[in-house]
Formats: sequence, C-alpha cells, structure tokens
Amino acid sequence: MGCCGSAERPKREWKPLEDRNCTDLPWFLLFTLFLVGMCGICGFTIATGGAARLVFGYDSYGNTCGQRNEPIEGVRLSGLDHTDRKFVFFLDPCNIDIIQRKIKSMALCVSQCPTEELATYYDLKKFAMINGSELCSYELPGHKYPSLPERFEKCPKLPVPQSKALPVFNRCTPVDISCYAKFAEAVVTFVSDNSMLNRLIAGVAASKEIIVGLCLLALVLSMILMVIIRYISAVLVWILTGLVVLGSLGGTSALWWLYIDYRMTMNETMTKDLRKTEEPNGGMKTTKDHSQGLLIYAVSATVFTGILLLLMLFMRKRVALTIALFHVAGKVFIHLPLLALQPFCTFLALSLFWVYWIMVLLFLGTSGEMKIPETGLVEFRLRGGLQYMTWYHAVGLIWISEFILACQQMTVAGAVVTYYFTRDKNKLPVTPILSSVLRLVRYHLGTVAKGSFIITLVKIPRLILMYIHNQLKGKENACARCMLKACICCLWCLEKCLNYLNQNAYAATAINSTSFCTSARDAFMILVENALRVATINTVGDFVLFLGKILIVACTAITGVLALNYQRDYTEWVLPLIIVCLFAFLVAHCFLSIFEIVVDVLFLCFAIDTKYNNGTHGREFYMDKALMHVFIGKAVFQLHAEEL
Repeated sequence: MGCCGSAERPKREWKPLEDRNCTDLPWFLLFTLFLVGMCGICGFTIATGGAARLVFGYDSYGNTCGQRNEPIEGVRLSGLDHTDRKFVFFLDPCNIDIIQRKIKSMALCVSQCPTEELATYYDLKKFAMINGSELCSYELPGHKYPSLPERFEKCPKLPVPQSKALPVFNRCTPVDISCYAKFAEAVVTFVSDNSMLNRLIAGVAASKEIIVGLCLLALVLSMILMVIIRYISAVLVWILTGLVVLGSLGGTSALWWLYIDYRMTMNETMTKDLRKTEEPNGGMKTTKDHSQGLLIYAVSATVFTGILLLLMLFMRKRVALTIALFHVAGKVFIHLPLLALQPFCTFLALSLFWVYWIMVLLFLGTSGEMKIPETGLVEFRLRGGLQYMTWYHAVGLIWISEFILACQQMTVAGAVVTYYFTRDKNKLPVTPILSSVLRLVRYHLGTVAKGSFIITLVKIPRLILMYIHNQLKGKENACARCMLKACICCLWCLEKCLNYLNQNAYAATAINSTSFCTSARDAFMILVENALRVATINTVGDFVLFLGKILIVACTAITGVLALNYQRDYTEWVLPLIIVCLFAFLVAHCFLSIFEIVVDVLFLCFAIDTKYNNGTHGREFYMDKALMHVFIGKAVFQLHAEEL
C-alpha cells in the first residue's frame, strides 16, 4: 500500500469491479485514531468544566452560574451557591476590548436580567428589592446601594441598558446595540458615518423577504443551468474561440497599421528636416527607436497570432471533445438527478462540523488553568501542554474539512464511473449515488483520508506563511516580502495541482479499487498521455463554467434591481443587492464545481476507454454516441453503429 507501488492485481480491468477490496486500511485506522483524539479534546473540556462555564457562564470570581460551586483557594467570594442565579450580567457591557475580542468588565451571576433601563442607584435598589436580582457585587446589600461608597466601582455603569438573555448561553445582552458602535466601526472600516451604517442595515432589514427570494432564484438558476449547459456550451465555446481569433487578428493588424503610419510620417518629417538642417542625427535616432519598437511589437503579435491560429487548427477536435463532454455531463445529471443535491449534503456536513469545531474551541477557552491577575478577577488561560490541544484542534479543522470535500469528490466520481461503464443506461442501479456512498463507506474511506491528509500537509504551511506575512506587514523589507509571497504562491499552485490529481485518483479508485498512490500514478500517466486534451478541457471548459457563473449572477442582479426598485434611495438597496450577488456567485460556484467534477471524471473514463478499447468485437467502446462521433469521425461512427 505504499507510494512506491505495492502488490496490486497484475492486470487492470479498468471498469467498475463487483469484487472490491478495502483500500489504504492503515490510513483509515490513522484517521479513526485522529478522530478519537478530537473527541478526547471535547471530553476533556466537558470533564474540566469548560463546557459548563461556556454554556452556563461564570462570574469574575470563578463561580459557574446556575449551580453550587466549590471554594477556590485565594479567591474571595468564590464557592457561592448560584443555583437561583442563572444569568451572567456585565457591569459595563459596552466596554469591549477589540484587540482581545472580549468584554472588559466585571461579570456577576444574577437571577434576572434588567428588563428596563435603570438610570439611578435608586432604580438599582428598587429592581433588587422587587425582583430579588442584585446587580452589584455580592458583598453589597441591595437595600443600601444608593448610600454605599463602593457603588462607583462595584455597581454597574449608569444608565444600565435594558437587557435580554441570549438563548442557550444565558448572557444578559443589551437590547439596544448602539453601545457596540465602536466595535462596529472597527469592523466596518469603510463606513465613517453612523447614519450611513444605520441606513444600510435598515435596507437589509426592510428587504429580507426579497433577499431570500433572490437567493432561491439563484439556487434554481444554478440547477437549471447544469441541465441546459450541454445545449449552450457549443455556442459559448465557439463564440469564445471566435473572439480570441478576431482579437488577435485585430490587434496584429492595428500594430502593423501603426508601424506603417509611423514610418510614413517619419519619412515626411525627415525630408523636411534635411532641407532645414544638416545635423538631424539626434532626432533621427529617437525616431528610429520608436519605429523599431513598433516593428518588434508587430512582428511579435504576428508570430503569436500565427501560433494561435495553428493551435486552433490542430486543436479543433479537442475543442469539439470539450463540447461533447459538456453534452454528456448534461445527460449524466438527467440520469442521476440526485447529483444536484451533493452541494447541499456537503454544505450541511461542513456546517455541522464547523459548528462542533467552534463550540469545542470555545470550550477550550474556558478549560485552561485559572489565572488571578492584579485585579483579583478570575480568568482561564491555556498553558503548557494544554496549548498543544489547540494546535491539534486546528489541524483537525483542516484535515476533516478536506476529508468531507474529498468524500464528495469520491461519491460523484463513483456515480459517474458507474454511469459511463454501463452500456445500457436503462440498467443503471436504482440509486447510483447511494450505491457510490455505500462503496465509499465500506471500501475507500482510507483512500479519502490519505488524499485529504496530503492536501492538509500543503495547506498548513501556506496558512502559516500567510499568518507570518500579515503579522510582519509594514515591518519586513522588500526582499523578505517578495520571498514570502513567492512561497505562498508556490504552495497555492501545488495545492491546486494536488487537488486535481487527487480528484482523478479518486476516480481511478472508483474504477479499479486500487490504493490511493497506485490510483494517482495510473491517473497521472493517463493525463500525461492526453496532455493537450487536458489543457484544452481545463482552459475552455473552465472559461465556459465561469461564464455560467457570471450569467447566474447577472440574472439574479437584474432581477434584484427590478425587485428593489421601489426603494428609491440607492443606499438602502445597494447592500441587499451585494449580499444577493455574493450568494448567487457562491451557489453557482458550488453547483458548477460539481459539473466540473463530472466533466473531469468523464474525460478520465473516456481516455481509459480509448486506450484499452478499439471498437472491435469483445473490446467495444463504452463511450456515449456524442463522444464516439468526435473520437472516430462521422463516417466510421455510422459504420460502427450499423455493426452494433
């Protein structure tokens, strides 16, 4: 099972095998152990009380709200019974430390959040006497609030804003969010006028129904485009080809025209100068430099145009292959409509995992060692070996996220492989997607774990370098900045290449049931043998899909402008329109990325089909009629169809 090649079946069948075997089992066990470690971190936070402190909240003396507490040595007012005090109240909730991202205020456990604004200490006393919820420090009796000298340090800052408890987390939060204006200004740096920010937010709130409707429209348009793109792909590709050719010819002609015009003007000028002076050498030298520059540009453009035309001439069949692949991909979505649900499933899985990851990270923030600074208020910090838990948890974020994305690629690849290598499409499995998922879970989780780990190994150094670059911004010299950016760019390119190779390796595994490294090697050899086809599909195909994304965003934006037109104030609908356009592009990217995976898997199957089959008896092609028409020509295709 090693990358250098282990004992595999001696002969490749290159078709879906009924007798499959588990691949990369050691990596499945390693990934399972890693998941156990992730669960262990969550268990540690629960066992040490971090989860309880985050969910129920704790005061500045180390007491957890809503339960009986044990005394903490050296901390006064610890070990209190807060069974009836279930809410966390901050004495100054608007004092936010933007750098440390926390509220710089004493926290207390109270039985009820203030339901109305309290403007004076008499109001605090009245609230405590009526509701039994004391908002000053525990050692201060509620009936003496107005007369105590400690009220300025140990009572909330006046006026106390009306608050409402957050669901689940039981924190008293001001109803009026105006006290967070400083934080909002720091986040939204482009807004210098608070009234502008208020108008933008009001525009979003007033248009929420339209925003939801436009988002659903983008979703529907993306699903429709995946089906109809096979009908418009030919038009888009040939329009693109024509524009490139016409642009090259036009640019070359313009350069030659400029050169000839400049030469004629130069000759007339030189004739006049020769009549006036006998020493025109300086002007002639400058004029010749300009003329030679235009000549170099024109010749270079001519060479480029000639090469481009030759490439178009020799690669016209490969462009036709791209169109045929798009056509077949559209048929795949008709026969396998559940493929359109893959973005939803992947997004749901990623969202659930990210929510879990963030929750455990927050648990970790309240599970460290207790620290008592000079203020005497308790804080929890991760120290020593506990800090490595955070790094382990961060690696888990990347590896598991890549694992989920790789599972999507393997699932799509398995379904498309089944479709391609089934001659009679009426005999396809009832649920090819579900069959692909079951094969993945039963046989190939180790392969997916290994492929996603390789991506993680490349992504982590790139993220570290990006962090270093941001931290040193404005401090490093030009050479160091250039080197950092070059390293980041190289790692990004390597990650993209590995992603593409991994995707084809998963398809090879779906076909042959081989290990990751063997599949990657086989897929790489197939791709190298078809390098020109790969280049054509990736350039022309990606551009067509990009045009599809732009089409969806444009349609959504135009509909949004018409729907929001009733709001005559530009500032009230510009933000909703931006939100809708961003969502439309995101949705289009998610759906068309599935379409792109289908096209890539179809091409790998096509390349394997043409390499190991020749259309003779016993070695018939599996390919669709559209692909066969491109590959073997119209006349031969008709003869082959008659023989079949």
